[in-house]
Amino acid sequence: MEFPNTKALVLFSGGQDSTTCLAWALSRFASVETLGFDYGQRHAVELEARPQILSALRANFPAWGSRLGDDHVLSLDVLKQIGGTALTDDVAIAMSANGLPNTFVPGRNLLFLTVAAALGARRDAKHLVGGMCETDFSGYPDCRNDTLQSLQNVIRLGFADDYTIHTPLMWLDKAATWKLAEELGGKTLVDLIREDTVTCYRGDRESAHDWGYGCGECPACDLRAKGYARFVSAS
Repeated sequence: MEFPNTKALVLFSGGQDSTTCLAWALSRFASVETLGFDYGQRHAVELEARPQILSALRANFPAWGSRLGDDHVLSLDVLKQIGGTALTDDVAIAMSANGLPNTFVPGRNLLFLTVAAALGARRDAKHLVGGMCETDFSGYPDCRNDTLQSLQNVIRLGFADDYTIHTPLMWLDKAATWKLAEELGGKTLVDLIREDTVTCYRGDRESAHDWGYGCGECPACDLRAKGYARFVSAS
């Protein structure tokens, strides 16, 4: 489905999933803006990757470049102040007593999308695009489709406007996410994702693998690596 004469706001972290979602939005919406968050994440190198990825998309995909508008970065350092997670504190990645990995940042996606809606109200962007997924994921409750559909209803009520939350990866595993990138932008986009995006929770940009850079040990790297292997074997 395409959305002519419509603007989207993409939650863009600089990782594999959000870059794929950005390509998805650029192939469908007339105008696209991007939004990143500085929340005191330990892997803040992802914020440094964002401008490079945006420049590469403009250079390699001129049709998308003409649709790609302003980029925004907002602070949500309240998540760092609350702390208690392996993404905001210098602690080892482990399972918590509640059965979730301690990489789960409580309320993060709920805050992200609510703040995105507020920015969207000022930017005339009522389509919000995020890379949340409950197929290949770590069990985060704020990535579930039910959660995000409920949040969409809350945002529509709270803003008195017709917002739509799009989650194009919701029912895709990581292999299918790599395949979607290939369908959207061919080998050029796949290579860009491999070389420039940051998924690793430790922000490792030194250790190179066939699927990209990362520590190769954290849950995010594990999902990305296994998905890439399945994608390549199916190609």
